[in-house]
Amino acid sequence: MRTYLDHNATTPLRAEARAAMVAAMDVAGNPSSVHAEGRAAKMLVERARAQVAALVGCLPTQVVFTGSATEAAALAVAQKHRHGGVFAALPTEHDCLRVWSEVEMPSPIGRDGVPLAGLQKQLSDLAGDHSVERAALVAMSAANSETGILTHAGKVLGSVDGANGTAGYSVICDITQVAGKMPVVYDAATPSYAILSAHKLGGPKGIGALINFTREDPEPMLRGGGQEMGRRSGTENVIGIAGFGAAAEAASRDVAAGRWEEVAEHRDLLEQAVEAASKVTILVGKDAPRLPNTSCMITAGWKGETQVIQMDLSGFAISAGSACSSGKVRASAVLHAMGYDETEASSAIRVSLGLETTSEQVLRFADSWAAKLAKHGIRAA
Repeated sequence: MRTYLDHNATTPLRAEARAAMVAAMDVAGNPSSVHAEGRAAKMLVERARAQVAALVGCLPTQVVFTGSATEAAALAVAQKHRHGGVFAALPTEHDCLRVWSEVEMPSPIGRDGVPLAGLQKQLSDLAGDHSVERAALVAMSAANSETGILTHAGKVLGSVDGANGTAGYSVICDITQVAGKMPVVYDAATPSYAILSAHKLGGPKGIGALINFTREDPEPMLRGGGQEMGRRSGTENVIGIAGFGAAAEAASRDVAAGRWEEVAEHRDLLEQAVEAASKVTILVGKDAPRLPNTSCMITAGWKGETQVIQMDLSGFAISAGSACSSGKVRASAVLHAMGYDETEASSAIRVSLGLETTSEQVLRFADSWAAKLAKHGIRAA
């Protein structure tokens, strides 16, 4: 029997999302149409908008539905001209943001996962240094998808020295991994933008959202019919949006009920078993604030891709990093940025649990992984 331990890559579809999507399939109208059928489709979209807003703590009008968190990231970055400078992403950001970065930024965390002192001062200095290109829009995730480390102790960091980048810098915050696992808590100031994705919290794949906290609507990248209040053209994916909304509402209930506390207990049980089996394996960020479900494990010299394949053959689905890049044979850029060397960064695996993961499953994984580690040690000797 297979065991799925790759929930940070994507989550199984929630029953609530499935039911909402099936119901939406019977709604024939286009949400831009003014007749009764169109208004029925529009109602589904607006209900989901309110459900997503409730999950992330914003106004429904601030939610812009997109095809993915990646599209939401691109739409946010495209607004950089409004913030008075170029865009920069921290080196521990997801590829969907890091690929746009125009300025080299410092790592926010060290090898132990503890936030490095003075990061905000470095960012403020860079934003105000007119001898270099001014980084006025900066990407900072609330939690890292590969390590689970809460970059800002679980808070969504807001813009510094004034909203919307009037001074200092403005923030795009990736809340994709936090939303649905923890309460979305903002710092003293909200960011300018936040991004998230439905399939990370039990919704369907292919639907995401940009949360726009600025006073101005984002200028669209996709132009045409003027859907999403002119912010993103293209007929709305009503079925996907309905599933997103239902998943967001269900995820909010689970967070409020404290269901992820038990997941954290299962993660700790897994890590205890790993530590008992191996004295050389590094549990990245073990003593730092982390997502409740994520373990990043480095066993130097044992390739992450090899471990993924071996565990897959044993019936366990895990990853060697972000799902968007784990198919590529390369060391983790995130771990490099944290100070791990090439051998270490290429020897990492990520195990990410879900609400339905049991203690029996994590212990079976640990036993199987330990057996593979023993064989690896014999071959390497």
